[in-house]
Amino acid sequence: MDGTRKQDWQALTELTQGRPMVVERVRLTDRDIAIEGAFELPKLAQLAAEDQVFVAAFVRSHGSIKEMEQVFGVSYPTVKARLNRIAGQLELVEINPAPSRSEVLERLKAGEITADQAVAELEGRK
Repeated sequence: MDGTRKQDWQALTELTQGRPMVVERVRLTDRDIAIEGAFELPKLAQLAAEDQVFVAAFVRSHGSIKEMEQVFGVSYPTVKARLNRIAGQLELVEINPAPSRSEVLERLKAGEITADQAVAELEGRK
């Protein structure tokens, strides 16, 4: 990301002051194509600028709270509290997503599950 785009993003973040926003036009920079619609920003992009910096630093430190303490000059409990606050703002990825209808039907067809098991999975009962 060049300096101008970074400044634009920071200005946009300051302008919105954490209020919800929708992006209505996206342009592919390497082509003359623009897409219009209503696009919600990813949860990480919705964080305040200083929280985005904190998350980037945490990833760069490979999750080392000790390194975060040194970089930001704060205590372990302060780093943990900030991570917990930020995590509360993010929707976490589902680690056991429900199988798709086609996946369930394929498993039924292959004889891996019974019809009753397939119905239970499709209804979300497993």
